[in-house]
Amino acid sequence: MNKDRQKYLQLMAEQFDTVEDLCTEITRIRAQLSLPKGTEHFMSDIHGEYEAFCHIMNNCSGVIREKVDLWLGDRLTPEEADALCTLIYYPEAILKQLHAEGEIPADWYREQVERLSLLARLLSSKYTRDKVRRAMPAKWAFILDELLHFQSDENAAATEQEDNQRRYHHALVDAVIATRSGDGLIEALAGLIKRLAVNRLHVVGDIFDRGPRADSIMDILMQHHAVDIEWGNHDILWMGAASGSEACIAAVVRNALAYGNMTILERGYGIPLRELTLFAEKTYPELPLEKAQVHAIQVMMFKLEGQLIRRNPDFDLEDRLLLHKLNRSSYTVEMDGRVWDVKELPLPTVSPADPYALSPEEEAVMKGLRAAFRHSLRLHEHVSFLYTRGWMYRAFNGNLLFHGCVPLNADGTFLRKTLEGREYSGKAFMDYCDRVARQAFHQGDRYSLDFMWYLWCGTDSPVCGRNVKTFARAFIADESAWHEPRNPYYTWYNEEEKCREILAEFGLTGEDCRIVNGHTPVRVSHGESPLKAGGRLVVIDGGFCRAYQKTTGIAGYTLIANSHGMRLMSHQPFTSLKDAQRNGTDIHSQSYEFAAYPKRRYNRDTDHGKVLRERMDDLVELLNVVGQGLITLGTR
Repeated sequence: MNKDRQKYLQLMAEQFDTVEDLCTEITRIRAQLSLPKGTEHFMSDIHGEYEAFCHIMNNCSGVIREKVDLWLGDRLTPEEADALCTLIYYPEAILKQLHAEGEIPADWYREQVERLSLLARLLSSKYTRDKVRRAMPAKWAFILDELLHFQSDENAAATEQEDNQRRYHHALVDAVIATRSGDGLIEALAGLIKRLAVNRLHVVGDIFDRGPRADSIMDILMQHHAVDIEWGNHDILWMGAASGSEACIAAVVRNALAYGNMTILERGYGIPLRELTLFAEKTYPELPLEKAQVHAIQVMMFKLEGQLIRRNPDFDLEDRLLLHKLNRSSYTVEMDGRVWDVKELPLPTVSPADPYALSPEEEAVMKGLRAAFRHSLRLHEHVSFLYTRGWMYRAFNGNLLFHGCVPLNADGTFLRKTLEGREYSGKAFMDYCDRVARQAFHQGDRYSLDFMWYLWCGTDSPVCGRNVKTFARAFIADESAWHEPRNPYYTWYNEEEKCREILAEFGLTGEDCRIVNGHTPVRVSHGESPLKAGGRLVVIDGGFCRAYQKTTGIAGYTLIANSHGMRLMSHQPFTSLKDAQRNGTDIHSQSYEFAAYPKRRYNRDTDHGKVLRERMDDLVELLNVVGQGLITLGTR
């Protein structure tokens, strides 16, 4: 045993006072490795759709309904099953509704507690008792622990009245009801069921923009017990804005105005738009106020983007420099090798001598917006969470998760990008993007802030991967000019061998390894499948955002990976939380199992299981050297 190994084992030995303590820890880990792996829930492209997100979170993409049908289906009518599921999803709202209708009978409480306890007991079978206990609300831990660990009387022939445990449990529940605490117990059981149903949540990008309540979605994610986030281009945009990038700020404000979503800025994050509104009203009096606001911020955005592109030639985005190509006498612009007619929009702040320079009034507006973004405490709390629990990509339990793409060349080779004097490709490029994105938030230097804008909309960006045509959409009426060519990745990801090559680049070579993507809506109504490359790649952006549902034909895909395999869940459009709570309306979902594991997976087969196995091996080695007298337990 070398000195470094001896030092490591000695430090580990300080965690245990006795050999019995050490043996207990070895036993605990070995037993934990034998449990089935927990269920993983994958979501993507939520785009501020709080109500649909909230319901999918509450019903765990239909998992809870499946468990109710499986374990209680023979005991409940369809109406009773619906009512029980709705109670689990929205216990506070349902209880409030029942109280408004009159006094809730004690028998109703007993019946619901018995059903909920059974569901929680069965769901807890995948976890250690310690983990289940830590998942319980502290003030209800004693009662929940008792209800979940029910054992029948030692006398098998005992009647219900003679059964000690059953009588004890009835007394517990009756005491809770008598003290008018039944609501709290039901809420605690419902929360525990939802927590046990999903062990980990993966959000594969794009929480922000389009929908109205991304801030409320972030509040929920921050309370989740185990979540990771793979950044999407819209998340990166907000992260860049919060870090101080003026180009990102202008794009955030432009998106909010274009989608009629000012509430998230003004009420969600306390970012006022008054200065922009007054400026737009004064500068563009010939336009309706809403159009004037959008036009004003768009002009500022194109100017800021032009400045940014000029000082960063490595980004290779000179084709986006179009403001100086506008012919204001003929109302045309040269783009993509041809001349296009443009809309006759006023441009009083665009100087022919320097089209990309902000006017003094525009500078004042942007200065105010930047200060508001930088000083929004709630926004910075949310963005800090995105950095803490987020990555550019994540390899987890054999799956490679990223929002957009791994940029490729037309021949399928990894695109090589030169940045800051060095060349990057594949995983190294993704790692570079992750590092500079973090630098933007923590250091706020000009290059890293500019790079956040590049990540948001750069043609070769891993979270964008297309030639964004915002200028064309703003100024050119001919929609053929709006076409946004995509990175060759989106052609090659249909080839299984190419997907295997990408997986191998990130160290994933097993037969059950898969890529999980978001970003590109799956046009189900056009016959498109979310499964690519023979199931080696899964796209789970199926239309969560209402704006996409006419194109996709559905309201999104989510993915479930449990100990038996992986299933796609296809969801129909959600009505509203009010309808779900009042009428028990659920999201109609269909399950498609596409990857059944040859044998059931256990904790020992997971990434965390690998860590536990390594720790157990170290502990066994420690036990041996302690037995040889080479190391002593306890602190010195």
